[in-house]
Amino acid sequence: MATINFLYRSTLEKAPLTLRLLFRDKGIDFVYSTKTKYRIEKEYWIKKHSSKSKDAEIKNKQIQVKSDLQKIENCIMDAFNSTETNSISKEWLTNQIKLYYNPLTEKKQSELVTDAIQKTIDEAPFRENGKGGVGLGQCRINSYKRLKALFIKFQGKQNYEVKQLDKNIFDKFKKWMLDKNGYSPTYSFKKLSDLKTVCKDARSNGIETSTELNDIKTKQVSAYDDDMDVIILTPNELEKIEKVKLTSEALINARKWLILGCYTGQRGTALTTRIKKENFEKYGSDLVIKIRQKKGNKSVIIPVLPKVKEIYDNGMPYTISLTKLNKHFKDIGELAKLNDPVMGRIIEAETKGKKRGIKKLRPKFKYISTHIGRRTFASNHYGKIPTPIIMKVTGHSKESTFLTYIQQTDDSHIDTFLEYYKTKERKAQKEPQLTIVKKTSNQ
Repeated sequence: MATINFLYRSTLEKAPLTLRLLFRDKGIDFVYSTKTKYRIEKEYWIKKHSSKSKDAEIKNKQIQVKSDLQKIENCIMDAFNSTETNSISKEWLTNQIKLYYNPLTEKKQSELVTDAIQKTIDEAPFRENGKGGVGLGQCRINSYKRLKALFIKFQGKQNYEVKQLDKNIFDKFKKWMLDKNGYSPTYSFKKLSDLKTVCKDARSNGIETSTELNDIKTKQVSAYDDDMDVIILTPNELEKIEKVKLTSEALINARKWLILGCYTGQRGTALTTRIKKENFEKYGSDLVIKIRQKKGNKSVIIPVLPKVKEIYDNGMPYTISLTKLNKHFKDIGELAKLNDPVMGRIIEAETKGKKRGIKKLRPKFKYISTHIGRRTFASNHYGKIPTPIIMKVTGHSKESTFLTYIQQTDDSHIDTFLEYYKTKERKAQKEPQLTIVKKTSNQ
């Protein structure tokens, strides 16, 4: 429970009161103070405000001052109760006092960058999305939440306003993500793009923005660049996983999820919440799984392959968190001796100043996660089943995106060219050779 006190901290005879906020979180006491605009006489505050005076004038002033201060206290307490305690700071308290004296109206929003980001998050259900509909998906909402958390760390005590975000600040934020924190270019530039979108939205709501905003370039980096490591489980490795002896019920359950992922092409939450028994349907003498992917909001019909049918018949796995599932997958891979060195990128907290995306050779089992199933499915079937058919299961819309996803180049033109010249050569070999006889002067 938080407590608010008002203090007189000035040598002047009349000065603004200081508001002090005290609260405890996880056994730790926190105290933050900030100046209010409520000016009061020093003599009154020290000698008369808390006295039991019978003077009517003093009593009336006590009532008035207490009423005024109660309004400030109520405002701060309401804000405190609706804010995560790890976000409370002296800067937060100072900003709440600013908002008290300059309350937002329906047509005006806060000029702080963090508040502009929060407004985007709050209005997510009503925003237009990339599909032409209304409402942002949970992934986009989470992306903006992460942007807010990152920007709070980046700005420290600065409390940037939207109008301050010029080319220089964008560049500082970019370097902070790339150089100081080791985020990947893909992730960093996406966050810069999101931040620019927030600024444009604020401008449309009447908030002043930097005159440089339109000129700020937020380079778009493909999520599937040439440096991407496509790590899959080969048919031989899948066989090792299936045959390895497991004694733990948790690992046996996780192995089912891993096999389901690799033979249905689904990832993460889509795997654990949609590959359910109730989503299996009859398809002639066979079975299919009908689901709707959250990413892209696509309806997908998945053929039930023999390995999936076997799990379906013997009992579907129970659901656990993705965090635990990812750990179990790695444990299974280690037991199956998937130790071949593989180049990849993993978060490594032990590397000072570079806690994200450390790329080096590691045993393959360290890279096994819920996402590996989708790439495994796509890669293991590529070249054996027509690509558009595989894409119906993975949910890719463009073949170019699909090929880059599994790190394959589109080589469909190669066969055409080779076959053309082979055919041309065969025809030349079949045609009768003409003998040309030169005429001599005697003929």
